[in-house]
Amino acid sequence: MTVSNEFEMSFAVPLECQACVDSVSKALASISEITKFNVDLQNNLVTTTGSVAPSQIVRSIQATGKDAIIRGTGKPNSAAVCILESFDKKDIANPVKGLARIVSIGDNDAVVDLTVNGLPAGTYYPSIRASGNLSQGALSTGKLFYDLGSISVTEPSSVETVIMSEGAHQEPISDSFAGQSFLHAKLNVSELIGRSIILSRVKDSIASDSICGVIARSAGVWENDKQVCSCSGKTVWQERGDAKKRGVAV
Repeated sequence: MTVSNEFEMSFAVPLECQACVDSVSKALASISEITKFNVDLQNNLVTTTGSVAPSQIVRSIQATGKDAIIRGTGKPNSAAVCILESFDKKDIANPVKGLARIVSIGDNDAVVDLTVNGLPAGTYYPSIRASGNLSQGALSTGKLFYDLGSISVTEPSSVETVIMSEGAHQEPISDSFAGQSFLHAKLNVSELIGRSIILSRVKDSIASDSICGVIARSAGVWENDKQVCSCSGKTVWQERGDAKKRGVAV
């Protein structure tokens, strides 16, 4: 990637001391696609500039023993997010299977950071559909708007134990796998809001078990500095725990 493909990202990271700062800094310095970063101990904030997938930065920070929450990506009105869910009855306890983050990096140029988890191994075909109608799952999302290529799901799943309503625990099944891809698209975020993304096991077609979600606008890099949600009263870390239980990994 060239410098023109760079964008800013910000992450909330629980930093306790200078040793934490040094550890996170070392992890970020090892990522060649990051050209600039700052680790702010006082505000528990990490900012980066580069051409790397946000999910890769999260995993690199997590490898130091610290968690990380993406707080914003790109310029104002340039980012979007889509939570991909299964509409299969067997997944009712844990429907969330993926997350797509989209950032415009120029006119008619965007990157899509796609992460999926808890799926059977194989090749899947993500695409943006014309409609955001999920009344029949992926089958009601309309015609193809943009083909995003393919993603391989081959890594052992990291889906955490899901606490069932009865209090029992559902362990990840043995044939559950994960995948991640950083894709380019000749699109602008403004034309995607309200549409949907699907992930199908059938190329150029919508399989009945395709996972899907509606694309919503997301915060730019300096547009979300809240520490407590005004709606739920929960801290960002409590919300993070809730998201993990739902299967949203990043």
